[in-house]
Amino acid sequence: MQITQKLSRADILLMAFCTGLIVANIYYCQPLVILIAKDFNLTETDAGRITYLTQIGYALGLFLLVPLGDMFERKKQILVITGLAIFALLVAAVSHTFFVLEVASILIGTCSIVPQLILPLAANLSTDENRGANIGMIMSGLLVGILASRAVSGSIGFWLGWRAVYYIAAGICGLLILLMAKRFPQSYPAFKGSYKELMRSMFSYIKTQPALRETSIINFLAFAIISAFWTTMVLFLANPPFNFQTLQIGLFGIAGAAGALAAPLVGKLSDGNNPRKNLMIGFILQIVSIALFYFTGSHLYLFVIGIVLIDIGQQAIHVTNQTRIYTLIPEARNRLNTIFMSVSFIGASCGSALGLWLWDQGGWALFCYGMTGIIVLNILIYQFYGRKNK
Repeated sequence: MQITQKLSRADILLMAFCTGLIVANIYYCQPLVILIAKDFNLTETDAGRITYLTQIGYALGLFLLVPLGDMFERKKQILVITGLAIFALLVAAVSHTFFVLEVASILIGTCSIVPQLILPLAANLSTDENRGANIGMIMSGLLVGILASRAVSGSIGFWLGWRAVYYIAAGICGLLILLMAKRFPQSYPAFKGSYKELMRSMFSYIKTQPALRETSIINFLAFAIISAFWTTMVLFLANPPFNFQTLQIGLFGIAGAAGALAAPLVGKLSDGNNPRKNLMIGFILQIVSIALFYFTGSHLYLFVIGIVLIDIGQQAIHVTNQTRIYTLIPEARNRLNTIFMSVSFIGASCGSALGLWLWDQGGWALFCYGMTGIIVLNILIYQFYGRKNK
C-alpha cells in the first residue's frame, strides 16, 4: 500500500529541522579533534581518524539500512535507528580509551542515516513540479545542521569539554524521537521481496542507469573535497599564524551557513529541463574557493569568502544530483538513494583521509593543489557523460 498524503509547508520544515539535527551527529567530532588528541595523548592527525571513521560508518549504514526503506514502514525504521544513535552517542561520551571512541564513532555514523530515509519519504509525497524545491528545502536543513554542528560543538567543547557534546547530542535525539513519533506520516513501500532480492536489485540499477552512475561518481569527488576541507581546516587554523582554539575554529562553520540559503534555489532550478548546468556552476565555485584558500595567508576575510563559496558549490552539485536520481525509478527511491549516498560518503571518508595525508606531507599548499586536481577530474567526468548523453 502506498500513502497518498501530500506534504504541507509545515511538514517540509519539520523534516528539514529533524534532518539537520540528526545529520549533525556525524560532524560534531571535527572541531573536537584537538581536545580529543590532548585527552588521549595523541597527535592531532591520529585523533583526526574519528572524522573519517564516522563517515565510514555512515556509508555502511547507507548501504545496509537505507534500502530497507523500500521494504519496511519508514516511520518505524526512522524511530528505531534514532534510538540506536542515542546509544552510540552515549558510548562515545563515556569512552575511556581512544579505541572505544573509534568504535563508537563508526556506530554514530551508521545510526545517523535517518536524513537519507526522510529525503525519499519527502520525494515520494511530492509532485513532479515541487519535488526539487522540497528536496532543496530539506537539504537546507541538512546543511545548516552540518555547519551549525561545528560551531555548536566547538563552543560546547571549549566550555564544557568534548564529552558534553555527545551527551547533549544524545538528549537532542531523544527529543526528536518524541517529535517524529507524533508528527511524521507513515509510509508503506510496495516492495514485497526478500532483503537479498532488495540488495541484488540495487546492483542492477548501477548497470542500467547511466544517470545514477554519473551522479554518484561526481558526488564521490565533490564530497571528498568538502570533507577534506572541513577536516584539514581545523589543523590549518590551529597552527601558526592563527593558533586558534576549538571555540574559534568552530565558529567558522557559521560562515558556511550561507550555502544553505542556496539549496531551495538550486532545487527549483533542478526541476527545469537541463539541471546539469548547475553542476558546472558548482565546479566553478569550488575552484574559486580553493584559490581563495591558497592565497589566504593571514587574510582571514579571503578564507571566510572561500567557505561560503565552497558550500554553495557543494549545494549546487549535491542537490542537483539528488533531484536527478529521484526522477529515475519512483518505486526504488530508497535503493537509488542508497547507492548515491553510499558512494558520496565513501568519497567523504576518502577525502578526510586524503586531506590529513596532504597536510602531513606538504601543509596547506599541498592540500590546495590536491583539491584542485580533484575538481579538474570531476569536470572531465562531467564532460565525458555530457558527450555520451548528447
